[in-house]
Amino acid sequence: MVMLNPISLFSLILCISINLLGISPAFAASTPAVDPEHGGQLFSSNCAACHMGGGNVISASRTLSQRDLQAHLNEYGDDHLEAIEHQIENGKNAMPSFVGKLSEQDIIDVAAYVELKAEKGWQR
Repeated sequence: MVMLNPISLFSLILCISINLLGISPAFAASTPAVDPEHGGQLFSSNCAACHMGGGNVISASRTLSQRDLQAHLNEYGDDHLEAIEHQIENGKNAMPSFVGKLSEQDIIDVAAYVELKAEKGWQR
């Protein structure tokens, strides 16, 4: 009798379930790709007035540097993009919510742009 370890068993069950539900790789291909370049365009027109060059004209200690994002965004250490998306969607303090102003894909693209620039140090 062959015994599968729990991870192998889970993987097997997951593969069977996916096939039974009819989920195919074509589903994944229909998901829009993240576009940081588009996010940069949106950032320029919606965010740069307060966050030009990754700074913050309202609260100088809350820049878009990785150090400040880590210090001020809940869950940034766990999932950088999700934490940035949450901030864009919900706003906080002087920052407004962008739900209804930007589409979900736009918010994802802006978050990807912010994270990319934060990783590179926001060269001004």
